[in-house]
Amino acid sequence: MRNPAMQEWLDGYCSASEGVVGGAVMISNPDDGALEVVAEHASSSAQRTEMTAAANASYDTDAPFLSEVNDDGSQAGELAQVVSLPLRNEKGPIGSVALELQAKPSTESVAVAELEKAASAISAALIGQKPAQESQKIQVKRRHDDSSATSDEESSVAVRDDSSVLLGLQATILDRDHFDEAAIAFVTGLASAFHVDRVSIGFLKQSYTSVVAVSGSADFHSKAELFRTIGEAMDESIEQGATICFPDNSKPRITAAHGEFVRRHGGSVCTIPLVNRGRAFGALTLERSGNASFSSEEVTRVENVACIIGPILELRHQQELPWYEHAWHTVRKVTARMFGRGHVHTKAVVYGGAAVLAALLLIPVEHWVGSPARIEGAIQRSVAAPVEGFLQAAYVKPGDLVVAGQVMAEFAEQDLLLEIRQRQSELAQYENTYSAALVRSDRTQFVIAQAQAGEVRAQLGLLEEQLSRSRVLAPFDGIVIDGDLSQSIGAPVEKGEVLLTMAPADEFRLIVDVDERDIENIRVDEDGALALAALPNDTLAFKVERITPVANSRDGRNYFEVEGKLNGVPAAMRPGLQGVAKIRSVDRSLLWIWTHRFVDWMRITLWSMGV
Repeated sequence: MRNPAMQEWLDGYCSASEGVVGGAVMISNPDDGALEVVAEHASSSAQRTEMTAAANASYDTDAPFLSEVNDDGSQAGELAQVVSLPLRNEKGPIGSVALELQAKPSTESVAVAELEKAASAISAALIGQKPAQESQKIQVKRRHDDSSATSDEESSVAVRDDSSVLLGLQATILDRDHFDEAAIAFVTGLASAFHVDRVSIGFLKQSYTSVVAVSGSADFHSKAELFRTIGEAMDESIEQGATICFPDNSKPRITAAHGEFVRRHGGSVCTIPLVNRGRAFGALTLERSGNASFSSEEVTRVENVACIIGPILELRHQQELPWYEHAWHTVRKVTARMFGRGHVHTKAVVYGGAAVLAALLLIPVEHWVGSPARIEGAIQRSVAAPVEGFLQAAYVKPGDLVVAGQVMAEFAEQDLLLEIRQRQSELAQYENTYSAALVRSDRTQFVIAQAQAGEVRAQLGLLEEQLSRSRVLAPFDGIVIDGDLSQSIGAPVEKGEVLLTMAPADEFRLIVDVDERDIENIRVDEDGALALAALPNDTLAFKVERITPVANSRDGRNYFEVEGKLNGVPAAMRPGLQGVAKIRSVDRSLLWIWTHRFVDWMRITLWSMGV
């Protein structure tokens, strides 16, 4: 199944391309589907085997294939790369092309670039020869007209011409930074290559084709009457899935839009749909003035170009689509997989999903206000220093359980004891003076000594009372929640200074710090749920008992303290635990719940700006 024209092209391509040392083109046999070599350029049997294996792997997987092998002709330690790519038509893969390249820096990128060029050229030649029966008829006719040698020479020239056009157009597209520039360059180059007056390319958008580029014009209005008519002709071709030429259309087609275009603008017109993987995404329209129409050979050549270049343009076009267009294409793909292709199915799913989403957003649901919360004792009492002195001992720390009357701390007693002895000595002295005055019947001295003794007795009683207060006792059964006196032993303490803070061990209250923006949604006796960081697996229920009417400022925000009563207290509960509380509020829609903060902020901002 050797093809002389393809062999001549492959030999010339491998000889002219830098780094390409071998190549093979394989086409599937229509009888059994097996790949057969139609052209080969190799220097050894091992080289032949590697390229054949790569071509078969690419054809079987319908994907590019890249491998590295040790070639006998390479230098020691040098690797050669074998790259292959499937050749496709509208129905699928029809063969494969493989190239062997010498190892060089950045070989992978060079290999892929060379493979793309070769595949584009070979695909154009192969697709132009399908179907096989028509190719045989043409060859028979040529034998009757001319010699077989002349026929092969003309076929080889045509293949090389189409290959150069394809490579030139592909390079033009890939060289541009943006899709608009690439599309204009493509249609301009196509118009020049096929000697037509104007070439337009359009892409489908919401079931209608819109012209996106016109040859020789970088500034055009797609909504103008001329391009609207061209778009209708493109729709006509896409809907029928076939190429339409008017006049002289050889096959029965609906040509109403094409006929209308020719009646208005004259000349002849040909529209070719652009297809990728069995899906039409756009069309090419070629115009020629005068009486010259499009020949079947020209149409076939343009179809080859559209088949190869079209998917590249679609890829460039999709890359520059906005995000919502990408989302729409994704929805269409998912819908096509689930319900079949078609805009009707897509719109039904999209509109139905939008209706369901709107219903979910607008239906009222339970609204809970979440805020930070903390646990406090039901009663928190501060134990202050009863006297002024020095701290001598501390017997409790935060977290210790105490009982009423338990000694929690002691002050130094030395100064008080010394002062008590001094007062006792003064009292004895005044009592002796008192007795001596009584013996002498000195009434004046008796009264003075009696008053001084009474004064000393009062001072002595005060000192003894202060001595009894040198020990700090627990006022009730509870737990110490604040005040570590062990770090202050020997330090001076002022009278009235807070030493410890106590709370009952089994009575608690919940304090929820509600943001001022949410306080209007809180009501007394509303239900709530509490999750503590120390008890993440337990959710405690509570009721709102009281809302503090004054806000507290913290961290640049204003909060209102909401007091709640817990319905049950676990054994692990301790004062000072923190968590998150959610308070039941009025039912609201999901849309309001998700947007009310932003809406309120916008209202305040606009009002402050005087709007």
